[in-house]
Amino acid sequence: MARTSSASLSVASFLFFSSLLWNFNAARDTLKPGDTLNSSSSLVSAMGKFTMGFHIYDHNLNYSYLVVKWAASHNYAWIANRNKPILYPLGILTLDQNNTLKITHKDGEPVVLYSASETSNANNIVATLLDSGNFALQEFSFDGSPKRVLWQSFDFPVDVLLPGMKLGVNHKSGHVWSLSSWFTPNSAVPGAFTLDWDPETHELKIRRRGVVYWSSGAFRNGRFKFILPDESKLRYNFSIVSNEDEDYFTYSPVDQSGISEWVLTVMGRLYDFDETIDIAQADYCYGSNTDGGCQIWDHPIDCRHYGDRFEEEKGYFNPTGSGPTATSDTSNTSFSISDCKAACWKNCDCLGFNYLFDNETGCRFWTGNWEFIKDRTGYSSSNIYFLTKKASRNHEHKRIIWIGTATSAALLTMVLCIMCCLLRRRIFLLPGENRRKIDDKELVDVTESYTSNDVNALQNDGDMGHDLRVFSYASVKAATGNFCDENKLGEGGFGPVYKGEMSTGQEIAVKRLSRCSLQGTWEFKNELILISELQHTNLVRILGFCIHGEERMLIYEYMPNNSLDCFLFDSTRGILLDWKTRFNIIEGIAQGLLYLHKYSRLRVIHRDLKASNILLDEDMNPKISDFGMARIFTHNEPVANTNRIVGTYGYMSPEYAMAGIFSTKSDVYSFGVLTLEIISGRKNNSFYNADRVLNIVGYAWGLWNEGAGLRLMDPTLHESCIEDQLIRCIHVGLLCVEEDAADRPTMSEVISMLTNESMSLPIPTRPAFFTSRNEVDADMSVKESEVLSRNDFSRSDIVGR
Repeated sequence: MARTSSASLSVASFLFFSSLLWNFNAARDTLKPGDTLNSSSSLVSAMGKFTMGFHIYDHNLNYSYLVVKWAASHNYAWIANRNKPILYPLGILTLDQNNTLKITHKDGEPVVLYSASETSNANNIVATLLDSGNFALQEFSFDGSPKRVLWQSFDFPVDVLLPGMKLGVNHKSGHVWSLSSWFTPNSAVPGAFTLDWDPETHELKIRRRGVVYWSSGAFRNGRFKFILPDESKLRYNFSIVSNEDEDYFTYSPVDQSGISEWVLTVMGRLYDFDETIDIAQADYCYGSNTDGGCQIWDHPIDCRHYGDRFEEEKGYFNPTGSGPTATSDTSNTSFSISDCKAACWKNCDCLGFNYLFDNETGCRFWTGNWEFIKDRTGYSSSNIYFLTKKASRNHEHKRIIWIGTATSAALLTMVLCIMCCLLRRRIFLLPGENRRKIDDKELVDVTESYTSNDVNALQNDGDMGHDLRVFSYASVKAATGNFCDENKLGEGGFGPVYKGEMSTGQEIAVKRLSRCSLQGTWEFKNELILISELQHTNLVRILGFCIHGEERMLIYEYMPNNSLDCFLFDSTRGILLDWKTRFNIIEGIAQGLLYLHKYSRLRVIHRDLKASNILLDEDMNPKISDFGMARIFTHNEPVANTNRIVGTYGYMSPEYAMAGIFSTKSDVYSFGVLTLEIISGRKNNSFYNADRVLNIVGYAWGLWNEGAGLRLMDPTLHESCIEDQLIRCIHVGLLCVEEDAADRPTMSEVISMLTNESMSLPIPTRPAFFTSRNEVDADMSVKESEVLSRNDFSRSDIVGR
């Protein structure tokens, strides 16, 4: 019986490999066990798009690589032995009978690509060059259907990103997909630059020896901010996958008929090989400029200016005076051309550089009085990198001076007239108008502090630092349909909020600050400065702002599910918030506050945390918004005091409402109230009993003391709630609203309490504000006139925001 089974297996194996042999001979795209690939043969993918074989890359040394390349291109898309070149024609690619894929040669140990010992039970293995350019070692079932991929070249990219290749990380195995440039144009060993995917910020980043030189910016509406912003959607489809197993980026060309491969050069430039289109120019990033996605990593050098850069041209340096020198650094042959560039940039006397040795390593520098002469004859044998200045030449300077002289008289006359008019108006200004003028001046100071050196960056829809954009009034007006009522999302204490759609298809939310609001300018400045410095998945993102005369507008990312209160306090939409969603919202708000209090560059106290200030994205993830009343603390500053009480009664901590004292524990109190609201589905001022009016804190405390905490739960949660988790959230909420601020937990402790079920919790003590509303109002009446936001003031239509 066993012999019959074995015979059947042998026949099936024979038929399987016979079919593979037929395909191998016909298409030459596959290696089966026992097959080899030597220097005189090659593999060709089924449709002839890619070839694989040994190629000589340095005829002087006769070294070769085993490469995959487009059939119609000379560029190597993938290299099997980049760290170990092999003498030509001695290399042989083998898939041996033990299912080990390796390159053998006579000079030493084989280059093992895959060892069968890792999965000794694998059968029916073949290696195939696919039409995607992927060289894959696969196991097949006996019926010829693919079973699994054991190894593939796409998991080990070199300096080229092909469509379908991943950049990112596999969280389970820890494997990272990234590109690394060649060391020199003739040496494929890993060089100075890498291209990787940041799973935290979801941005592509080019690094030089670990330092971020360039970032793609955020991915929104199918495109990255700094990757061909005007045409990337016409050329590429980008895909981002993020889950518990892996986090990665891939791309594919819109036009599938041509060749597309992103190549990372030895100088950090990323371009599409087929059309020579620049994807990123990290070779133009010098550490102190931010244009085009460049990142700041170094202090500006006094002798280098914005716009200075090295250009590569054929030519030579000609001495122009005494003291010019050409120096060579022979101390380190491991210096690549990018190392020479970095060294020359930091030397104020250095005007140019090039490699020193024939293998394109080492550095030669030109310092002193030299002039670069471009070669117009074609006799120069190599390129030289020379410094170009953005500053104009002498005749251009003279022209600018002449124009300046001609116009200065007219400008001076105009300025004098304007000053006279302003002086006259100032004499007759009303007190309120005078206050507004002072605010406007402060506002101009703030916005000017964000501008770049190039004034043009502020015109129209220019980009600014911190990923902020200056939106033109015309573009905002067009996006919102001239601020029509159909696009109005709601209205808060500082003005209405509108939905808009830019010409690019990007949806935005526009907060139009009310002209009659005395706090409008202050809030505008505060929110603009704060949110631009803060980046967290649970904080709303500001895209930019618009100033037009007396108009001030803040532009945010659009939140399609509007604010939490639109769901939480609505009997119909509240059903959509099951317990899993509510717990996710509670935890997300806690994470956002922890970032504000502890991990952001600025230590921020929000001071107005409430349901209407929690926005929900398309996946119901919470984002804290409205930082107009927030305050910045130093990390050594525990508390602050103010005579100007701002916020919303019912969410204010007692020490803040009564004495104007606020700290991170003030936000903790607001979080506790908000947590109880999320659990109950009711507003904090909607509770009553026979002898007094209660707020949610008093109601929850009473139920807790009676051992009936579950009665606080929203009835719609009966089927979805996890009782122990819900009770734990009530417990944490009551700890957050304790009367003494010192007894309240920090947000770090709150997150531990929420997520660590084995952690024992302290017993909550008597909370603040659990007495009747009349008593509270009597205590707070002194400050009532100064409160800028009230619990019953916010109103929002139930649409996106």
